Amino acid sequence: MNTLAKERSISAAAATEQSPRWARVLARDRSMDGQFYYSVATTGIYCRPSCPSRTANPKNVSFHESVADAEAAGFRACKRCKPDQPSAELQNAAIVARVCRLIEQAEEIPPLNELAKTVGLSPGYFHRMFKSITGVTPKGYAAAHRAGKVRDELKRSDTVTSAIYDAGFNSSGRFYENSDEMLGMTPTDYRAGGANAEIRFAVGECSLGSILVAKSEKGVCAILLGDDPDMLVRDLQDRFPRARLTGGNAEFENLVARVVGLIEAPRLGLDLPLDVRGTAFQQRVWAALREIPAGTTATYADIARKIGAPTSVRAVAGACAANALAVAIPCHRVVKSDGALSGYRWGVERKRALIDREAAAA
Repeated sequence: MNTLAKERSISAAAATEQSPRWARVLARDRSMDGQFYYSVATTGIYCRPSCPSRTANPKNVSFHESVADAEAAGFRACKRCKPDQPSAELQNAAIVARVCRLIEQAEEIPPLNELAKTVGLSPGYFHRMFKSITGVTPKGYAAAHRAGKVRDELKRSDTVTSAIYDAGFNSSGRFYENSDEMLGMTPTDYRAGGANAEIRFAVGECSLGSILVAKSEKGVCAILLGDDPDMLVRDLQDRFPRARLTGGNAEFENLVARVVGLIEAPRLGLDLPLDVRGTAFQQRVWAALREIPAGTTATYADIARKIGAPTSVRAVAGACAANALAVAIPCHRVVKSDGALSGYRWGVERKRALIDREAAAA
């Protein structure tokens, strides 16, 4: 090789090594699959960033924006990572989405073995895959979906009994066995806007402004942030229009202090029972949010894929906006696909502050 050829080779290798994409390839970063592709001149193939093949010499590597770009440049798909086919994650997400629809349409919760057989997988593998994508087990998803139907029917139906049967329960006895877990109160109280339910609350101050903490018998049911304490109280009243709202005592002040500690150091987490109320879809989104490690972020599309609904990005954003447990359910860790901060029900500046604190601690 003459001197000019050597210089060109060294230059090509240096350009590749300096590219942020090369670092992703070396890390076999699955999160980059579909974002770009790389080809190897000596083999004539192109791969996903996560391809487990032997690391190529950087001087022979080129990057491509899409499968079409790589193939237009004359490269063929790797037979190992199959970049011209949907990723394993997307295929698994499609399987889970299909099972979710089956669960939603079934009158009785289908047995795990039956669900696994439907999609041609072993029960153990299917169970692990379903939970890794949705954040809950198939049984947990079915329970959350049915609880959502119960809440909807209680708002529409003339009687509690009709709501129970319209939601898919074959007997009122089976419903009442789990009614408190589903609703956080009796069905009659739920239909009455939380009447007879007691919710204790207190308003305090933290570095992000005013904070309201509320707790039902089941656990912390609201953590609200804002600039106006009175607005926070009105927000709580709107959520539980007929509940008995009572002020906090000395013991409750300790709870508030722990929540304020969570705001100041989000990485510590909140080791307290939560009373999380939402639709089946919201429950899936919120469970996925709680799995995002502190100090990192995920996109709305990431969460949509994780719960098996890759096309439901806007619905994921809506579930984040509906979250009433600031920081405890860390919707502040979700960003736009380009990394920019999007809307946050308690203000983008608070979102930025929380992300910065977690990143600094990491």
